[in-house]
Amino acid sequence: MKRILQFILIFVGVIIAAVFGAYIGASIVVNRLSEVTKVPMELLPQETQTPNLTNQLEVSLSEVSTTITKVVEHVEPAVVTVVGEIPGQQTFFGYSGDQQVSGSGFIISRDGFIVTNNHVIENANVVSVILSDGTELAAEIISTDIFADLAVLKVDGSMPGVAVFGDSDKLKPGETVVAIGSPLGDFRNSVTSGVISATGRMIDSGNGYEMENLIQTDAAINSGNSGGPLVNLAGEIIGVNTLVIRGNNTGSAAAEGLGFAIPSNTVLLISQQIIDNGYFARPYLGVQVQHINPTISKRYDLSVEWGAYITKVGNNTPAARSGLRAGDIIVRVGDVVLDGDTVFVNALFNFQPGDNIEIEVVRDAKREVFRADLIELNQP
Repeated sequence: MKRILQFILIFVGVIIAAVFGAYIGASIVVNRLSEVTKVPMELLPQETQTPNLTNQLEVSLSEVSTTITKVVEHVEPAVVTVVGEIPGQQTFFGYSGDQQVSGSGFIISRDGFIVTNNHVIENANVVSVILSDGTELAAEIISTDIFADLAVLKVDGSMPGVAVFGDSDKLKPGETVVAIGSPLGDFRNSVTSGVISATGRMIDSGNGYEMENLIQTDAAINSGNSGGPLVNLAGEIIGVNTLVIRGNNTGSAAAEGLGFAIPSNTVLLISQQIIDNGYFARPYLGVQVQHINPTISKRYDLSVEWGAYITKVGNNTPAARSGLRAGDIIVRVGDVVLDGDTVFVNALFNFQPGDNIEIEVVRDAKREVFRADLIELNQP
């Protein structure tokens, strides 16, 4: 009996020890699992750690807005309203009466030279400008270049500000820009902002020639803004607003945000020659081109990253006489290499009518050099 009792006690002890051991083991496992599921803060799901982008965006927009405000304050004193008077004509129904036209412009020197569009003052016999402080001054038309749609005026008096040119060849799509002008002639020095949509655009003028190497922007450009400056966030003039397209020539399509400006490098070159010589002698080769950059080169698998693809060679032009043909890619004009800093139009402007220059092209993946005698492009 004693042995049986001892056996029972031992058996009960084993059962109790087993149960207690199982309890202890289960507690340890649960605690370990609990510690594993406690994810460190740095490993929490992404949305709980994402910075407050809304606040950051608000700060960024605030900074851009402040920059634009400072740019406008800096440039606005140099911006003017241009007013012209076109004499009336005798018609079948009688005398039509004088017509007033208006646009914008900006001062480029302390001497009173002002840049505007040719179409703003075209056919006007009397021109005046209204300065930012409201002062109205009589203006003299020094000369124009209708192919670039540019004109240089001269006024006498104290200038409230002078614009500074930037390098338009360095513009990139997406850059923020500001347009300043006098839409409708009544809302002087109005400001709109946008971005550079594209560079190197070509637009048919409707007068038998194309305007080349234009800047496209979505900054609002309205009637009266013509001739006003397109400005970067450094406060530099990088273009002259010249036209806006709202639809095709059939009127069946409407578009917004298609404004165009003349690049500042072109404006500076033409205006400086007009100031120095009284007129601009435009060198003419006789080709229509499409500018090539690394993006276009990669897209069409071209053999060069920079250049000017000839789309058309005019009959009986220096280009035709030299042997150039459509499909050639111009990579050098004289000693000026086409690259990210220099496009074909501006390279050509380094020379004068009458110059005999080398034109290096890539034809069928091989480089060839031609010589051409530049001529002066006569105003139509």
